[in-house]
Amino acid sequence: MKRIYFLLALLCTAFTQVQAQKATDFVKREGQMFTLGGRPYYYIGTNYWYGALLGSTGEAGNRERLRKELDLLKKAGVTNLRVLAGAEGPNNQPYRVSPGLQLSPGVYNDTLLAGLDFLLAEMTKRDMKAVLYLNNAWEWSGGFSQYVNWNTKVPIPYALANNNDWANFMKYSGQFHQCDPCKQQFADHVKFMLGRTNQFTKKKYTDDPVIMAWQIANESRAFSMVNVPAYDQWIKSTAALIKSLDKNHLVSTGSEGSHGSEGSMDVFKQVHTDPNIDYFTMHIWPRNWGWLDNKNLAGTLDAAITKTMEYMDRHISFAREQQKPIVLEEFGLQRDNNEFSPSAKTTHRDQYYQQVFERVLQSAQAKDALAGANFWAFNGTARPKPTRHFWKPGDDLMGDPPQEEQGLYGVFDTDSTMPLVAKYSKAVMKAGKKGKGRK
Repeated sequence: MKRIYFLLALLCTAFTQVQAQKATDFVKREGQMFTLGGRPYYYIGTNYWYGALLGSTGEAGNRERLRKELDLLKKAGVTNLRVLAGAEGPNNQPYRVSPGLQLSPGVYNDTLLAGLDFLLAEMTKRDMKAVLYLNNAWEWSGGFSQYVNWNTKVPIPYALANNNDWANFMKYSGQFHQCDPCKQQFADHVKFMLGRTNQFTKKKYTDDPVIMAWQIANESRAFSMVNVPAYDQWIKSTAALIKSLDKNHLVSTGSEGSHGSEGSMDVFKQVHTDPNIDYFTMHIWPRNWGWLDNKNLAGTLDAAITKTMEYMDRHISFAREQQKPIVLEEFGLQRDNNEFSPSAKTTHRDQYYQQVFERVLQSAQAKDALAGANFWAFNGTARPKPTRHFWKPGDDLMGDPPQEEQGLYGVFDTDSTMPLVAKYSKAVMKAGKKGKGRK
């Protein structure tokens, strides 16, 4: 009997040690693979940009919903979340999520900072990993355009308020790269966030393994060929700054790939051939990029899938050359018939997702450079207002940001997409764990 008790005690000790190891392991890069706990790390994750807002106790906060949705994701095997850690104010701007995190340069919303702390603490309990992005090329969280506005005082020319004039908006946002005060304010934001200590776990952010990576910006862009040299220098100096402050975490740019590099694979390569950039990213949007006909989804889906695979091929090839991992961290497809309601079918989306997930599974099995995919995005238990399509303060937050129709791309908890996500996330996780990282 004593021997049985002894063996049980050993098993309990071993289990406790394994759990402790999981909680203290950082995601690392070894050649073209991520590793976690000494084993290859491949994943199917999601975009959950609003997680810090849900984690707050103020406006937009809903901790009960947050816990429930994290449990739903964990059950589905989705444990890699891409989260916004840099929404700029003020809170009275159109097409923008509110409340903001940084209300004016260096002035922060403490309630939202606590919300991010809470999110990370809850993710730690569920053995999840977070990719935190610190800026945004687009207007829905302030981003580049807000830094420009703070320093020029010129109103932001929101595209949706000006007959979808995205060219003028991008020209405005591109001023960021020629604006030294803008870049200094962003550098100050980087230093502030990386200097933070989580009030719930008491861990410094730079020492917290729940964070997988810091990401410079969502869809970082030069916005013109003229800006490429300045953009290149900014990306590399920011990556170096992050590395100087944090020796534990990975760094990525948040780039869409060649599409977000003035359509040039050469520009993408130029910007990303840097030792401080640990892995590459790509985003794919078939509808936005004209690969899919809204009026004929069924008839153009196969062509969109073909172009998707070709785009992935080009970027994966570069990742192999550089011996670094690459993640398809944003991709999405609208619901059938371009509807927004959770009751609308997702037949075409599911077919598209399956092709992408299958590609990640094959990479995990072969220990190739495609390390993961984060679908855009998780709407969870949120529900859009039936009387209007665009978000307003007080509405449920969901993966579709405020400048897009709510329900357009986001995946609801009741969608047929979720069982597909669960199937592949678990298969990818299982395939990835087979084998060991390089010593």
